[in-house]
Amino acid sequence: MKELSTKPYLIRAIYEWCSESGYTPYLSVKVDGQTRVPNEFVRNGEIILNISFDAAHHLTLGNDVIQFSARFSGLSHEISIPVDAVQGIFAKETTQGILFPPEEDADTAQPANDIENLDKPPSSPQISPTLTGKKRRFQIVK
Repeated sequence: MKELSTKPYLIRAIYEWCSESGYTPYLSVKVDGQTRVPNEFVRNGEIILNISFDAAHHLTLGNDVIQFSARFSGLSHEISIPVDAVQGIFAKETTQGILFPPEEDADTAQPANDIENLDKPPSSPQISPTLTGKKRRFQIVK
């Protein structure tokens, strides 16, 4: 049996935390051929999307795809995002959330439950710039 990814569950958890805390949940998405978003809002191959209840209508946070409809400059668009394309989810107001390692690095990423690292405190609540290749402002919510 194929092992289930934790990514869609973490996305739903942070979305729920944001909503219950009164924060605005935002998705950071790497745009590729499988991603359906308005291209005029894509910058450097990435788009940041507000997925709050008021902004994302008929939101479905599935295990394989995230779908909703949203307005961009007054025009309604159907949005479809493969879960693999999600780079992170965070609260707009606090920037707290989760960044996911790039898919090509996912196999080489060190598991969080590595027994050797249990005695070592985390070095920083922010994700290392070397992990993502560029500096990010998101924080890991524990």
